[in-house]
Amino acid sequence: MDYIDYYKVLDVTKSATEAEIKKAYRKLARKYHPDLNPNDKEAEKKFKEINEANEVLSNPENRKKYDKYGKDWKHADEFEKAGYNPNQQQQYSRQQSGQDFSGFEGDFSGSDFSDFFNSMYGGGRSRSQSKYRGQDFNAELELDLKAAYTTHKQNLTVNGKNIRITIPAGVENGQIIKIPNHGGPGVNGGPNGDLYITFIISNNSDFKREGNNLYTDAPIDLYTAILGGETHINTFDGKVKIKVPAETQPGTKVKLKGKGFPVYKKENQFGDLYITYTIKLPTRLSDKEKELFEELAKLRNHEK
Repeated sequence: MDYIDYYKVLDVTKSATEAEIKKAYRKLARKYHPDLNPNDKEAEKKFKEINEANEVLSNPENRKKYDKYGKDWKHADEFEKAGYNPNQQQQYSRQQSGQDFSGFEGDFSGSDFSDFFNSMYGGGRSRSQSKYRGQDFNAELELDLKAAYTTHKQNLTVNGKNIRITIPAGVENGQIIKIPNHGGPGVNGGPNGDLYITFIISNNSDFKREGNNLYTDAPIDLYTAILGGETHINTFDGKVKIKVPAETQPGTKVKLKGKGFPVYKKENQFGDLYITYTIKLPTRLSDKEKELFEELAKLRNHEK
């Protein structure tokens, strides 16, 4: 297995923070995504490398193993049990050259530890073959807010494979869900890895989302605000008619219970919708309208 510098793949330094790694991954994943580079084998290869690098470096435990053991990071647990110190690799090679090591014969001088490990656990002279779990994959899926409002199915391509998944209503921006057994294949009959999907939710609607609650502004005309009446409010389920009390002031807030966003994986549970009234003042007044407003102004001033 050739050594891959995951830091170089993501174009970050070894001291990069988790946030910097995540930002770099998102940028490169979008650039080389198969949907944006159809029939481009180089882009597909690069996309796989980016996902592999992110899978390792975005996980603090995996990153620690990688920093210590390099390309053999997946076998860190076995190394730890065996008391292996990567800084003593050359010493091990010299000491064990041509000698029997735990029942294995051969000259390991000049070989790297990965080859040595393979001879112990996966090579032709091993007494048994160990099973290893496949690599976990990471992917991003972009949705708009309206799509996240309802449960639906969607196809996505991960490492060249088409996967159809059900997306529950109410997923949040940045939320990660796990799809078991859809990662890399296991080794020697080991289980497959898992697929982790991060949702990126864009919002082009008139609503602001905070958790399961939605917020929006509702303009009403001056006459409805003063005299009272009705107005229609848009929701993701269609229009809702509500009553407006007389003398409603600008900035008045109204709560519509249960008209917010669905609660993730809780059927028939919703947040609330909060409405803030704004007042639309009339323009292009006729002479008669101006006259009436002047009369109203005189009446108000007279009352004072």
